[in-house]
Amino acid sequence: MEFRRVLFRSVVAGAMGMALERTLIRRLYGRPLDTLLATWGVSLALQQGARSIFGAQNVQVVVPAWLQGGIQVTGTFSMPFARLFILGLVAVSVAGLYLYLTKTAQGRRTRAVMQNREIANALGVDAPRVDMLTFGLASALAGVAGCALALLGSVGPTLGTKWIVDAFLVVILGGIGQLIGTVIAAMSI
Repeated sequence: MEFRRVLFRSVVAGAMGMALERTLIRRLYGRPLDTLLATWGVSLALQQGARSIFGAQNVQVVVPAWLQGGIQVTGTFSMPFARLFILGLVAVSVAGLYLYLTKTAQGRRTRAVMQNREIANALGVDAPRVDMLTFGLASALAGVAGCALALLGSVGPTLGTKWIVDAFLVVILGGIGQLIGTVIAAMSI
């Protein structure tokens, strides 16, 4: 898959995430169970929309020629180039997120709102804007993850369903709001 396509799909996912946060999620802040149910409902609606537009059958994605093949590790085990590429993409994404959160003004605003919303508001941080941009960034990263998952097998409306439990386990085990803990939890799971 070309870099431009991945970038475009990630930008579209980010824009959709910001629109979702602006129209629905913002009204549910302070009610975590309602937020969880609303996002689950939106995911079901998006899956059904994808089924209606593209059909319910899964479609095999052709891996680019430069990602075909692999490295022979042992006599019976080889590591496919596609999986190595995904590991590299994850490393770049995590490093970029770390740099964003620690080295940019917007990342500091994001951490301030996450740690103490009231004080961040009192210091002039536009918390609703930070919420929207953070939700958009998370959606864009989910778009990157979707493109990466397409390299592992067929693509369909329920592509991410089998990964959702693992994702929740990683977040809970790693600690909510802890990037390094999340990375360690992901590697251990």
